[in-house]
Amino acid sequence: PSSDCVVAEQLCLSDSTCNATYRTLENCALAKTRLLSLDHDSRVRCLNAELDLGNSSLLHCKCHRRMKRQEHCLRIYWTVHSSMTDAENNCESPLPSTAEHWKTDYNKLAALLSGKNCSQLAGDATNPCLKATHVCNLSKKCFRLRTDYASICTKGAGSEDMCDRRKCHRGLRNFFEKVPEDFTKRILFCPCQDEFCGERRRKTIVPDCSFQYNTKPNCLWLLDSCLEDHICKSRLADFQQNCQPVDMSPDGCSLHNHAACLQAYMGMIGTPMTPNYVSNSSVEVSLWCTCENSGNQKEKCDQILGMFERNKCL
Repeated sequence: PSSDCVVAEQLCLSDSTCNATYRTLENCALAKTRLLSLDHDSRVRCLNAELDLGNSSLLHCKCHRRMKRQEHCLRIYWTVHSSMTDAENNCESPLPSTAEHWKTDYNKLAALLSGKNCSQLAGDATNPCLKATHVCNLSKKCFRLRTDYASICTKGAGSEDMCDRRKCHRGLRNFFEKVPEDFTKRILFCPCQDEFCGERRRKTIVPDCSFQYNTKPNCLWLLDSCLEDHICKSRLADFQQNCQPVDMSPDGCSLHNHAACLQAYMGMIGTPMTPNYVSNSSVEVSLWCTCENSGNQKEKCDQILGMFERNKCL
């Protein structure tokens, strides 16, 4: 239980010494969030407070996927690790991986359903993305949460009224967090042989609202928006850890766990750094941003964009 940051915080607050140290770290994290510059003594005090938690369960706590109060848990994690919130530090992910290889036999699932639904599924054989959607519709939870985000994300998209991107992102996160991955992975990563299927796959996340802006922002702006958000910052660290490319590795992946990488990729959807497929005819993905006019930060910007565009592990 102590590995859960919410439980670890409760234990810490019940101890006067740990409580005082934790309150110091809260002020440090708040200052960093508000981009306030700390003097030398304040920075030393913040670092010492983090070191003082060396024997506390707070220092090694995690926030588990699909847990209740996840955002509160992540706020605790980043309070304790407030000196390591820069993306280039590649700090440890607060979300331990639970990814396993897909096990669900969809033919067996279809056999449990009515003959009408089975024949409908059989007719989708040429379009795996359509088949995955129909299988989702057979699950009340998958159908309800998919309908929820689709209705939110399509409202105002493509018209003079702007869609509510924040609500759209929240709806997408709900779908990918609460629906079993057997359903969500097959909808998002369905294998396509033609552009009709590819178009459906590309539009899974309703990109007009969740992905695209009228003009492409700079990728460093996307990064800054992400680092200001506890959820996005955590999922970016998770993505960096599980999708770390290595040229010398036969599969291009440092952890050799592509299921964990795909799980981390899904975690980025519904955040300010939401990725998507770039076309109907390939599996290449990207962020909706550009590195033009990045000045002396061009290399850093290219690295951010390259995590998605040129990532052999992903």
